[in-house]
Amino acid sequence: MEKVALITGANKGLGFETAYQLGIKGYTIIVTARTQQKSNETAEKLISKGIKALGMQ
Repeated sequence: MEKVALITGANKGLGFETAYQLGIKGYTIIVTARTQQKSNETAEKLISKGIKALGMQ
């Protein structure tokens, strides 16, 4: 079974660090932020680090 984490406010601070830490442990991360653009940018940062991530508003 795939592990998935939904992180709200993941585009900065504790939210981003939580997303990163769970991502390196093998979770797929669903990133949310106030705008789709910020969510996508954050997901791309995580993806560039080898983490499976998806941005959603």
